[in-house]
Amino acid sequence: MWWIYALVSALFAALTAIFAKIGVKNVNSNLATNIRTVVVLIMITAIVFFRNEFKNIGEITTRTWIFLTISGVCTGLSWIFYFKALQMGEVSKVAGVDKLSLALTIVFSIVFLGETISWKAGVGALLIIAGTILLIFK
Repeated sequence: MWWIYALVSALFAALTAIFAKIGVKNVNSNLATNIRTVVVLIMITAIVFFRNEFKNIGEITTRTWIFLTISGVCTGLSWIFYFKALQMGEVSKVAGVDKLSLALTIVFSIVFLGETISWKAGVGALLIIAGTILLIFK
């Protein structure tokens, strides 16, 4: 069932790109990123609150806090650069290049997590890299 969540995530990511492109038209990209981040913060805080999921916060280990913090910094940097790219470029190209993250994630999962991949995943990653090069250097 994980793939259903992944497909819904992809749908919302696509809509995010479209709405963000419209939203950054006449506003500083950092301000736009800030507004988006506040909306996400309010939304997820409400979900955690109403599902009573704050009760386990004291059980989170230092290691987990460190890696979630690093992940949050990476997310923030990704959003800052994504919004700036959207402001400057065509959404179809920016979103396409942004999906290079999939190929990079595959490589990083092998290097840092010791995961193994199928030949299909390897070929897919290479195709994504080739597609990214085509988008950038048309």
